[in-house]
Amino acid sequence: MLLIGTYCCKIDVKGRLMLPVSLRKQLKSIWGDGFIIKRSVFQKCLELYPKSEWNAVMKKVNALNRFVKKNNDFIRRLSAGLKEVEADGQGRVQISKDLIGFGSLEKEVTLSFSVNMIEIWNTNDYERVIEKTEEDFAELAEEVMGNKENDAYLS
Repeated sequence: MLLIGTYCCKIDVKGRLMLPVSLRKQLKSIWGDGFIIKRSVFQKCLELYPKSEWNAVMKKVNALNRFVKKNNDFIRRLSAGLKEVEADGQGRVQISKDLIGFGSLEKEVTLSFSVNMIEIWNTNDYERVIEKTEEDFAELAEEVMGNKENDAYLS
């Protein structure tokens, strides 16, 4: 699954996030399967996974040896605050208060696509992160995509 776009959205006072129509169209084939929402591992935002994409992540996680402390610690952190959610008939997803607090989400949020999942950001935090990484993006792009191992993907 390859999701495309960045959207400014609103969360209502009950914690419901209205998903944009264009996003719903991209998710049409899996809309009824539900979603997983969780804390991000690397940023102070939330991640919304289509359930099929989350299942692919869990397949890798389930292969980890739980008798290795590092693996167990990782699994605990990965699943902290994890919730299964479904979109209602109006295209809204309920976000729990603990996750709203973790992401410092306010009425205005930004949805940013990250290949197979959607990041949900406090709009001000998102703009700061984009500004900060913008300075180093050329160097990062060269390091990540410019090595010989990735040449096959670019041809």
